[in-house]
Amino acid sequence: MGSAYEKLAGAYLEQQGYEILEYNYRCRMGEIDIVARQGGYLVFVEVKYRADSTVGNPFEAVTSAKQRTISKVASYYCLTHGYGTFAPCRFDVAAVLGEQIKSFRMHLTIRGSERVKECIFMAAFFAGQNQESCK
Repeated sequence: MGSAYEKLAGAYLEQQGYEILEYNYRCRMGEIDIVARQGGYLVFVEVKYRADSTVGNPFEAVTSAKQRTISKVASYYCLTHGYGTFAPCRFDVAAVLGEQIKSFRMHLTIRGSERVKECIFMAAFFAGQNQESCK
């Protein structure tokens, strides 16, 4: 069922100008639902589905632990696919709520160490929450 929503989200993202490179990239550290390119960025997309909002917004399902996993997998992807550590990356969430799809785009150029990547990723994902842990 999950891959059907990932394909649906992928089709939506293609309409928004994304070039889908890969679905369900897996390594021993975890998985990224969609790897894409858009506007000079390598984009790592987490897809979340909810039939309705009674159990919460799909965006809320991307926990800080999941964010750290995605960041680590994205770094591994960059290193193993020839992008190195200085490729401009972005982390998006594609939320499917019933029949509606929305994407949350983070305009970040992430460069440098793992810690910096994880902190930028975690701090920006939920803007307005306590960001002190990244200092």
